Amino acid sequence: MKSSVSLTYDPDIGSAIKSAFEHLQDLEGVFRGKQVAIKPNDTWASPRDLTPCTQADTLRAVIRRVKEYHPKSIVVSGGAGAAETGDIFRYLGLDTVIEEEGVEFFDHNRPPFVAVPLEYGPQREVMVNQRVLEYETLVSLAQLKVHDSATVTLTMKNIALSYPAADYYGHPRSRRMHHHSIFKDLHTFIAGMCRRFPIHLGIIAGHPAMIGEGPIGGKTFETGLVIASRDCVAADAAGAKLLGAGRVQHIEDAEKLGVGTADLHSIRFMGMPLEEAVHTFREKAKSAAAYA
Repeated sequence: MKSSVSLTYDPDIGSAIKSAFEHLQDLEGVFRGKQVAIKPNDTWASPRDLTPCTQADTLRAVIRRVKEYHPKSIVVSGGAGAAETGDIFRYLGLDTVIEEEGVEFFDHNRPPFVAVPLEYGPQREVMVNQRVLEYETLVSLAQLKVHDSATVTLTMKNIALSYPAADYYGHPRSRRMHHHSIFKDLHTFIAGMCRRFPIHLGIIAGHPAMIGEGPIGGKTFETGLVIASRDCVAADAAGAKLLGAGRVQHIEDAEKLGVGTADLHSIRFMGMPLEEAVHTFREKAKSAAAYA
C-alpha cells in the first residue's frame, strides 16, 4: 500500500491544518484514548525573531484537531536546542496556547535521564528524559525549513535533535558536558533516532517557510502550505521537494531502515498535486524576494 501525504493550501493556517487532517485516514486509531505528545519546532527564538519556530496559531490549530479524536491526554513536549525551552515558548506565545487549550507542557530537556540504545548511526546510545518513552502517539509539528548541516529540518530532525536532552548534552548540544558523536554523521543519527522513536503523525507548516540559510536567520515568507502524513519519511520527502533540496541522506537512510517511503513516485498525494504545491511554493518565494 502506498504511503499517503496530504498537501493543502490556505492562507489561514487553521483552515490549512483542518483540511490536512480531513484528507488523512484512520486518525481515530492514532489518537483515541491515547497519550498524545505534540512536539513543535522550538529550536531558538528571541522577542525580535519568532520566525524559526512553530507559531502559536499553528500549535493551537493542531491541538484542536487532535482533541476531536478524544485522546486520553495531550502534552506539548518541548526541547529547545539552543536556549531554554520555557523562554522559547513564552516568546512564541506557545505557553498561552497551552494554558488556554487546557493541555500539558513538558520540557524533555530536564532530568531524570535514561540511556536508550540506538541500532543505527554514530551514537550507540542517547540520553533522554524517561517520559518520552511513555508517549503513545507522537506528533512532530515541524516548520518548512532548510538546514545548514542536515539539508532540511522537517519532521524527522524535529524529533531527532530535540530528544537528546540539552540539560545533559548542553545548550546548544556540544561535547563540553558529555562526549557524544551526534554530529559525526548527523544524517545517520537522524535516521536512527526516528527508527527508535517512531513519529505517528508528521505535520510540516510553511507558516513561515525558510530558505537560504537555516535553521535560523534565513529568508522567511508565508506559503499557506501544510504537509501532513502518518509516514514521516514521506512527509519529509515532499517537504524536501518543495524546498528544492534534491537528495537528502537522512530521508533516504530512513527509507532503507523501513521507517517510511522516500520515493515520491510511491507516495499518494491528496488535497493538491505535488507539482502544484511546488509551483505555489516557488511563486511565494519569488514574491517574497521581490518585496524584500
